[in-house]
Amino acid sequence: MTFGRIQLLAGLSALALIGLGACGSAANNAAETTDTAPAESLAPMPTVTPNAAPIESAHPNSIQPETTLSISAEGTVNREPDIAFLNTGVQTQGKTAEEAMGANRSAMNGVFSALKAAKISDKDMQTSNFSLQPQYDYSNRQNGEPPRLTGYTASNQLTVKVRNLANLGETMDALVGAGGNTFSGLSFALEDDRAARNEARDLAMREATSRAELYAKASGYKVARIVTISEGGNFRPQPMAMMSRSMDMAESTPIAGGEVGYSVTVNVVFELRQ
Repeated sequence: MTFGRIQLLAGLSALALIGLGACGSAANNAAETTDTAPAESLAPMPTVTPNAAPIESAHPNSIQPETTLSISAEGTVNREPDIAFLNTGVQTQGKTAEEAMGANRSAMNGVFSALKAAKISDKDMQTSNFSLQPQYDYSNRQNGEPPRLTGYTASNQLTVKVRNLANLGETMDALVGAGGNTFSGLSFALEDDRAARNEARDLAMREATSRAELYAKASGYKVARIVTISEGGNFRPQPMAMMSRSMDMAESTPIAGGEVGYSVTVNVVFELRQ
């Protein structure tokens, strides 16, 4: 009995060893097959269909280029100005630099006094340019002679903000009477132009949206949403040809303020859908 039991156990052990060997051989064969198999058998190539419809995307910002419409629109607002910028100053000459500077200093003191009398505050006056230049005579030169120094020119320029436009002409006359002899520019503006600029923005967006609706309707689409908005334009007041009123005094230089225009341009990209 004992001998038979030992013999049976030995037989079972032999069978187990044979099974393990078979499994090992199968695993090795599978590994060899995997190592030598071509890459194409692992992931089949997708089929490409010519002129196929694009694959739809679930991304909320996904759009097709052919469904966009780019529009640039401008909005302009005209307003009657309430301030003016006057570029004025004094230009003097002298045989020497000291003489030219002395004459200029004397005349500029008169200009500042006139501005004070016109109730222009110090914060509304700013020196915009100052120069002292030699003057030469280039005529009648012979044998390469250098030009002849004839004197010096001193120039002092001011930018003045005038808040009382009704007295603008009178202020200009007072400046000339006090020694001012140069006027290089006069412009008008609004003291606070934020409301005008915002109204111009609103008009520009309304124009862009209206044109987008027109194009969409004509092409069988509907405006779905706005993709991007960018703003451009110059907010500096631009003089208009139309004149609102004349600010002339009885014995002063007549000045017409007219209107100033504030413009803004918006560039908008719309998405269209059927």
